[in-house]
Amino acid sequence: MSLVNRDDFMRRAVALADLNVRTGQGGPFGAVIVCDGRVVAEGANAVTVGNDPTAHAEVVAIRNACRARATFRLDGCALYASCEPCPMCLGAAYWARLDRLWFAAGREDAERAGFDDGLIHREIAAAPAARRLPHGRLMIEAGRAVLERWCVAPDKIPY
Repeated sequence: MSLVNRDDFMRRAVALADLNVRTGQGGPFGAVIVCDGRVVAEGANAVTVGNDPTAHAEVVAIRNACRARATFRLDGCALYASCEPCPMCLGAAYWARLDRLWFAAGREDAERAGFDDGLIHREIAAAPAARRLPHGRLMIEAGRAVLERWCVAPDKIPY
């Protein structure tokens, strides 16, 4: 699909979010991945319809774009999202090596609509001991050994 400019790409992301709301297919979020001025993939939130808390619109679009391009890197591409990406989706955008991110509504808007993006942003900023989700380390040396094997693996594909 070829659109004309950034506003067109954002309109498409917002339209995907709106369609999701109108059809009851998921949360009010849509995303579009654009490479070389062309839409290569889209995604809409599918958390509730797929019982998958990671099926955010941005992650769905990134997965679709990577499949379409047969690569795990999206260098040269931009992400257009109907709302500011949550920390998970922002992390996915960085891991995908996207060149640019555009969004419409902000994290405060998402929080006012009942989504816990703000909570997660605050939790990440907090010291690990102060977070609501208790966590700790186990088998530290075993985990390090796997990483060391990775470092010397001759057939690894670096990210």
